[in-house]
Amino acid sequence: MSLAITAPAAPPAPASFPGGVFVRHAALALLLAEAAMLAFLIAWTHGAVVPLAHPTSTDFVSFYAAGVLANAHLPALAYNHAVHALAEQQATAYGAPYQFFFYPPTFLPICQALARLPYLPAFLLFQAATLAAFLAAIRPVLAARGKWLIPVLAFPAVFWTIGLGQNAFLTAALLITAARLADRRPVLAGLAAAALCYKPHFALLIPVAFAAGGYWRAFASAALATLAAIAATVLVYGSACWLAYLHVFAGSAAVYQSGRIDFAGIVTAFGAARLAGLAPAAAYAVQGVASLAAAAGVAWLWRRDAAPELRAAGLLAGTLLAVPLALLYDLMVLAGALAFLAAIAARTGWRVGEKPAFLLAVTAALFGRYFAAPTHASLGFLSIVCVFALVLIRAAAPRLR
Repeated sequence: MSLAITAPAAPPAPASFPGGVFVRHAALALLLAEAAMLAFLIAWTHGAVVPLAHPTSTDFVSFYAAGVLANAHLPALAYNHAVHALAEQQATAYGAPYQFFFYPPTFLPICQALARLPYLPAFLLFQAATLAAFLAAIRPVLAARGKWLIPVLAFPAVFWTIGLGQNAFLTAALLITAARLADRRPVLAGLAAAALCYKPHFALLIPVAFAAGGYWRAFASAALATLAAIAATVLVYGSACWLAYLHVFAGSAAVYQSGRIDFAGIVTAFGAARLAGLAPAAAYAVQGVASLAAAAGVAWLWRRDAAPELRAAGLLAGTLLAVPLALLYDLMVLAGALAFLAAIAARTGWRVGEKPAFLLAVTAALFGRYFAAPTHASLGFLSIVCVFALVLIRAAAPRLR
């Protein structure tokens, strides 16, 4: 009797992004094009292309000016539009458009630290540090998938975030971390969730997810850390600062529903409804339905013990569906949802509609604002709905190919 010697099976090759080498090359081309466009826009906004009738600024000046006022022991004046506007213009240029500051006092310590630097170094440090935090958060999700960095950096919301000086890298990093660590490091997951108290509406569905899944240690650490952060800022800045914040927060809805922020750049159900011409009351009703659907979907996912990647993807996409306000740069959160979806697809195979959802998300982040103006349709919101629906479908039919 002879013994057949069988060679050991070769280890599986790392799964690639949808489309493989072609997509990686396309991502590199897109990244280079976006970098060139960003450089052009920087030159244009500084008057290097054509003279500007009025100076410009980015959203970051809002954070910086709030930090300047807090460093001057006047934190409550960060919520006084007249004083805050003057601080913004002193930081950049007189005549620049005003950027509102609707963040709670829990964001002021970061603003204070940044405002101790000159404006431009502070801007660069904030964007570099938060982008590094985002990449560190998403790396474990995609580490087994080969060359992931260029496709992630090419996602167009990266350049909206940098170009507008926003904090979407930080928001996405905290949400990804809270969702990813709930199983293995629940206390750290709760601390990441608590850190979102600087932008609290993005933590809207985290208690739903943690409670539905029975992650009570994560839930408790998030709640206690949030209360500690609020108490600390009351002690440091005083109750008057919180009262000033609550006053401007109560009036912030009027700013967003008025069109002061272009509806074409808002990617939520509320923004899509306003873009389509619905009155504010009707748009809020649409948003209410979307928020309830998102909460129900996330609770179902986390309660039924779906795959960790599906739970995380559902929480991130569901958050964008549930919140009334998210702009194009906040699609960084959707990039996290897509990363989790890609991770599970790498193991189990791609399902119908998932690869087109990636393409739609990239298209929405790149061209959605310009598509919305003539069509009155929000590609950003549509891409969020598609990703969330695909996550639920995959969870409902785990063996369906």
